[in-house]
This record gives sequence, C-alpha cells and structure tokens, in this order.
Amino acid sequence: MAKAPPFTMRLMVWTAFWVFILDQATKWLVVHWLGLAEKGQINVWPPFLNFHMAWNQGVNFGLLSGFDMRWVLITLAVAISCFVVYWVRKDAGNARVQFAAGLLIGGAMGNVVDRVLYGAVADFLNMSCCGIENPYSFNVADIAVFAGAIGLAFFSGGDKPKTAKPGSP
Repeated sequence: MAKAPPFTMRLMVWTAFWVFILDQATKWLVVHWLGLAEKGQINVWPPFLNFHMAWNQGVNFGLLSGFDMRWVLITLAVAISCFVVYWVRKDAGNARVQFAAGLLIGGAMGNVVDRVLYGAVADFLNMSCCGIENPYSFNVADIAVFAGAIGLAFFSGGDKPKTAKPGSP
C-alpha cells in the first residue's frame, strides 16, 4: 500500500496541533480568565450565544456521566486517534481526508487533556435560537471532532485507483 506523502501527513499534524491549541486557549480564556467556572453562565449574545459551564464526565450530551468513565474515555480517544493516523497513513488519503483527520485528532486530544486535568471535559458554548432553548453545552474540540468525523465519512475512500476486472480490456 502507498503511504501518504509527507506533505499531507504534515497537514494532518498541523491541523490537529492548531485545533488543539484553539480548543485549549478558548477553554482557558472562558473558564478561567472570564471566570465561567465560578459564574456558571455569561450571556454573550442572548439568546443565540451564551457561555454556560458544564463539566461533562460522560460522552456526548453527558451520556454515561453517572459512571466513572474518565480513564476508559481517555483510552478510547487515544486509541481512536491512533487508529485514524494509521488508517489515513495506510490509505494515503488526500488533503481533505488529512484535514478531517487532523480536526478529529486535535479535538479528541483537547478533550483528553481536560479529562486528565479536571476529570471532566469543560463545555461552555451554548447556542439557542428561534424560541428553542438548547440545554446542552459544547466546546471547540466537540465541533472539531464532529466536523472531522463527517469529513472522514464523506472524503475517504474516493481516491482509490479503479482496478480492471479479470478478462476486461
């Protein structure tokens, strides 16, 4: 199998790096510098955007938060990230696949750091609209993981060379 050229692997690494930095910087700014951990809520642009502190000990939307899943989720995030690197490298993905993989890995590692430091993921973005109040909070890492997973689903597997069937011209 062909390995991905170094340039596209660099795209994945740099994307993951900058997503991780952006995630951790926004969490530090909002949670610590603006004091959201103490205030609990800051109205930014009501009702469309609010900062609402939520320490997520579970998976998406707080699922399984009643169980001590910290180290299981850390291990799972690292394992999935390693698998994505292996898969993308093995299949020599195009630039869009490399970018999507970087989004997913950077976001996953941002949430891993939260779980190691705080025992939970710091979620703070809350968006509502049109009379519908959203009870859930999320963060930059969650957005990146979601976008990366969607990108991998849409962009992977399309650049494989077509092989002729035996006996065809």
